[in-house]
Amino acid sequence: MLKAGDIAPEIQLPDQDAKITRLSDFKGKKVVLYFYPRDNTSGCTRQAASFREIYEILLNHGVVLLGVSKDSVASHQKFAAKNSLPFPLLADQNLDAIKAYDVWQEKKMYGKTAMGVVRTTYIIDENGVIEKVYEKVKPDRNAAEVLAYLNL
Repeated sequence: MLKAGDIAPEIQLPDQDAKITRLSDFKGKKVVLYFYPRDNTSGCTRQAASFREIYEILLNHGVVLLGVSKDSVASHQKFAAKNSLPFPLLADQNLDAIKAYDVWQEKKMYGKTAMGVVRTTYIIDENGVIEKVYEKVKPDRNAAEVLAYLNL
């Protein structure tokens, strides 16, 4: 797992509108980069909805919000439309960013072990350095934790 003080790995992924988004596009801005397992699951929907509720606050303070999962652009399009999500959802089907940020890990569920995305949120400073890491976050609390950390 990456930690505070590490340089944030560059990402270059399409969003739900197939527009290529690079982390370096946001140099000079604080970035909240959250990785989630899958579109349209209950936890991921609750997490996205909680970020939707604070999006304007982040935007008004110059903070960029990006969600990342291994779902397709088409899946992200439907998920964003269905849940009125105003922020970019990046499609990482090749697991490039997911592996670079070390969130592709072994998970145990219902007695079975499989590889999957561990729900993780990174706060990246204006210089591209990881400032804060939330590991194995709870979907219902993550947005509030981010707001509290940013003092917003």
